Amino acid sequence: MTDRWTRRDMLRRSGLAAAALVGGPALLGACSKVDDGPGGQTALDRIKDAGKIKVGFANEAPYGFRDKSGKLTGEAPEVAREIFKALGVAELEPVLVDSFGALIPGLNARQYDVIAAGMFINPERCGQIAFSNPDYAGTNAFLVAQGNPKGIAKFEDAAKDPGIRLAVLEGAVERDYATKSGVKGNQLKVFPDANAAFRGLLDKRVDAVALTAITLNWNKQQNYADRPVEVTQPFIPVIDGKEQLGAGGYGFRKADTELIATFNTELKKIQGSGRLLEIVKPFGFTATEIDAAKNLTADRLCTAA
Repeated sequence: MTDRWTRRDMLRRSGLAAAALVGGPALLGACSKVDDGPGGQTALDRIKDAGKIKVGFANEAPYGFRDKSGKLTGEAPEVAREIFKALGVAELEPVLVDSFGALIPGLNARQYDVIAAGMFINPERCGQIAFSNPDYAGTNAFLVAQGNPKGIAKFEDAAKDPGIRLAVLEGAVERDYATKSGVKGNQLKVFPDANAAFRGLLDKRVDAVALTAITLNWNKQQNYADRPVEVTQPFIPVIDGKEQLGAGGYGFRKADTELIATFNTELKKIQGSGRLLEIVKPFGFTATEIDAAKNLTADRLCTAA
């Protein structure tokens, strides 16, 4: 929160606050260039010169993962591939991290230039990195044993039953949703990725896996269709009386304002043309998730109380 308000105060003093708040990160990026390397080269210039960009991902299908041939694919990498291709950057160089929670530190350590992992945009994360505008908005659900024997439909159900063991991913928002809904720390089992969490359910080490409905339905269809598990009805978590809309975007270093602005411009083009839905449909996304994000901005999501 401190970083965000400091930046806003600086903009206000320079007379740009009103424009930045209206246009969000895209307009802010258009107003300034930040030196990124030798000779004052920006990140965008460097990437264009190289013809490739390093992309961080956490191997979570269907957002970002390697297919059987080893190619980086998924909703976020394929959208990023389309956008960077339009910018003259033909190659995505994949960088796999050990866990979802390692994505932001890796970006700030300059191990890659963009996070393409379907990462939800929220104020806490915005304090550490910058985001593009979102390209989708989704809901949460649980993967449970067939018949849902524990009757888990929302995080509050786990809070009411201290015997329920809930799987969450390291660094994912579901852990925060669970604790703020009253789930005790000893009920939570933290896993490095979705596959490990699913195995935890099959091995009966946990009673439910908390993730986005898109992730759970995709993996159920692709990898667990013949296993005795099911996905609960999607829902939007409510914390302190406020719905927690999960909208995902692409993570960048805060200094790379020109790169963010240019990315947002190209993202808006494919949103308006209908091309975005064509790209993400093979990964289980529908017009509902795409349309829900059209009127959202990173600025709004970063400042949501």
